[in-house]
Amino acid sequence: MSKRCELCGKGPMAGRTYTRKGKAKKEGGVGRHIARKNIRRFMPNLQSVRALLNGAVKKLVVCTRCIKKGRVARAAA
Repeated sequence: MSKRCELCGKGPMAGRTYTRKGKAKKEGGVGRHIARKNIRRFMPNLQSVRALLNGAVKKLVVCTRCIKKGRVARAAA
C-alpha cells in the first residue's frame, strides 16, 4: 500500500532533524551549534475508509484532511 491519499494525492514530505551541541548563551555557555543534519520523512495521516464511490462501496486510503473536509461519502455500516 502506497503512502498516498487516493483523493488529493498527498504523500510523504522530506525534512531534517538537527542535532545540536553546546550550552545556550543565556545559561552561561558559548552558544548552541548544529552538529549534524539527518534527513527524515514526514508521513501523511492516512486512514482506511469504506466509502460510496459511483454507487458502490469501496475501501479507500484517505488523508484525515479529506475526511474532515467531507470529500468522502462514508458508507453506512
